[in-house]
Amino acid sequence: MGIDTIEFYWRPGCPFCAILRGRLRESGLPVRETNIWEDSDAAARVRSVNGGNETVPTVFIGERALVNPSMDELTAVIEQEAPELFALAQPAAQGHGSRH
Repeated sequence: MGIDTIEFYWRPGCPFCAILRGRLRESGLPVRETNIWEDSDAAARVRSVNGGNETVPTVFIGERALVNPSMDELTAVIEQEAPELFALAQPAAQGHGSRH
């Protein structure tokens, strides 16, 4: 079964999360955003790939975890591991700019 969404784990007040979140939204790629401060299972998943730390943003492409990736790094992993995500991309909604 192919990968149909990017899993983006973040927390409020994280400037790196805000930057990547905005870029992901602009990309139109399918993303499920999860605030680790509101979801203990998500926080545990983040800790499991970060040596016990809640380092965010942490992004999963399938089982592949990326910690604080740039958009270029994320795109390269998608091209390699889940190119089908590009076909699922939707144009960014007009008038819904992210506020940071």
